[in-house]
Formats: sequence, structure tokens, C-alpha cells
Amino acid sequence: MNDPKFKFPDKASYKFVTDYFESKGVKADDIASITYNIQQRYIPNLEMSEVRAAVIDVLHKREVLNNAMVGIVLDQFASRRQLPEPLQSIVENDSGVFGVDELLAEGGISGIYGKIATTNFGYLDKEKHGILKRLDHPTDGNVNTFLDDIIAAVAAAAGAKIAHAHA
Repeated sequence: MNDPKFKFPDKASYKFVTDYFESKGVKADDIASITYNIQQRYIPNLEMSEVRAAVIDVLHKREVLNNAMVGIVLDQFASRRQLPEPLQSIVENDSGVFGVDELLAEGGISGIYGKIATTNFGYLDKEKHGILKRLDHPTDGNVNTFLDDIIAAVAAAAGAKIAHAHA
């Protein structure tokens, strides 16, 4: 059933994603801090206000929101043990050979911002800066398999946006 009058709910999607981030203790400033740390060595006069604005801009992009919403819902279902097996066990344990979490985040979020974002994402996925470390090893019994990669991808994309603005 395709409704030709359907209007994409951009504001509702943004609210869904940012409300979920906040419920997990992630604020735009946390993402901006990650972005700042990876970009400031290349842009010495970088201001946190510019970084924060880039993060907010990335979070308003429809493709970013779409991918973030899918990953968030998969984490929510896994946290409630509502995924079918063996997917439940794979997502719940953040299996290293799964790779779908990275694919969704890198391809659908940071990848749309070019090679700088892709490189940034790979670095952040490996090094787990800032809040990424806490999200990668949750202690509250919830699943963040997709969330840590989504946050890394948003930070990576914001970094690329900044790099392109200063090129």
C-alpha cells in the first residue's frame, strides 16, 4: 500500500533518533567531542560551535535518519529479546563476524559523506573514542550493537563535512 500523499516525517524521524540517543545518555555535544578530537589536529583553529553545528546538520539528513532508525529498532528488539534466533544471539553478542552494524553505519551514514568520512569511521570503529567506549560495552543489560556504530558514523560524517568546508 503506497500512499501517493505520504509526506516523509523528517521532524518525527529526527526526534525519534535524538530522543533515543538521549535515553542512552548521548547528547549532540558527546558526538561533537568525538568529531572535534579527530579533526582539530588538521584544523588548528576549529571551534566547538562549528563542530556541534556539523553534527546537528548530519543528524538532519534523511538518509542518516533512515539508517539510524533501522539500527536503533534492531537494538531495541534485541534488548527485549524479540529477534528470531540466530539473529538474536548474533546481535545481542555484537558478534565480530556479523558486520551488518558497521555496514549500515558506514555505508548508509558516513559513506554518503565521502572517503574522509569512511576513513574517520574506520578509525573510530577501531579506537572507540569518548562515549563510544561506554556504548560498545554496555553494563545496563541493553544491546547497543548498532548504536555505537551509528554514533561513530555521525561523528565521522561531521568530521568530513568540516574537512570539506576547510579545504
